[in-house]
Amino acid sequence: MALVRITQVRSTIKRPLSQKNAIKSLGLGKINRSVELEYNDALKGAINKVQHLVKVEEI
Repeated sequence: MALVRITQVRSTIKRPLSQKNAIKSLGLGKINRSVELEYNDALKGAINKVQHLVKVEEI
C-alpha cells in the first residue's frame, strides 16, 4: 500500500472526544505535527472522522 503524510492543521479544542481520540490514534496532537503512515482501511476511517482537522498527502 501507499505511504501518506498526515499533518494536523487545526486544533482539537471544543471537539468531541471521538475526534480527539482519532487524532491521538494517528499519532498527532499538536498543530503542524506530521506523521507518515501506511495507508489502510483503519487509517482511512480515522482520517475520515477528522478530515476537517488534518491535511493528507500521498508520498
